[in-house]
Amino acid sequence: MAINLEKGQRINLEKSNGTKLQNICVGVNWGAIEKKGFFGTKKEAVDLDASCAIYDDKKNHIDSVNFRKLISNDRAVKHSGDDLTGDLNGDDGLDNEVITLDFSQLSPSANHVAFFINSFRGQDFKDIPFASIRIYEGTPTRVSEEFARYDIANDATFAGNVSMVLGVFYKRNDDWKFSAVGVPTNDKKLEQTIVTIQQNHL
Repeated sequence: MAINLEKGQRINLEKSNGTKLQNICVGVNWGAIEKKGFFGTKKEAVDLDASCAIYDDKKNHIDSVNFRKLISNDRAVKHSGDDLTGDLNGDDGLDNEVITLDFSQLSPSANHVAFFINSFRGQDFKDIPFASIRIYEGTPTRVSEEFARYDIANDATFAGNVSMVLGVFYKRNDDWKFSAVGVPTNDKKLEQTIVTIQQNHL
């Protein structure tokens, strides 16, 4: 059963059978914006960017995965590729961008792994249909067990913003846990969000 994430919530990375999650997916789903005009309804493409930033135990930024760099240096984090439009014909039930994380392959120096979203064209979250971000076990095309999610489109917290921080996986005594952040930021670019996370959320 998926947990509807709340700001500040901390959860253990355990499956329903009690075993630890070693591989997770973070998926982002969204649709195109419908614009009504004199000549009917027109679809406006939406480009959300899912990203991951990795930090060491001193909070130094050591690696990133995003639409410009699809695989981390240690090959533990992989991005499915940049989706420039969103679902043009309604929700197809699949995530538009997925980042996979294999904890067993992470560099020993990695201590925090943060996930966040930026709206590349500056489109307001409140205008983007069925925008959501979720953590699950599986692959980019198959969900075995959904672990947790944020329903961005229906949460007034994100209205008026173009970037948000999902949360941070962090290592304690060689055990990985997850801290839900779930806050919007004022950042216009992903490089700015990397610094915001570093300063405020680690």
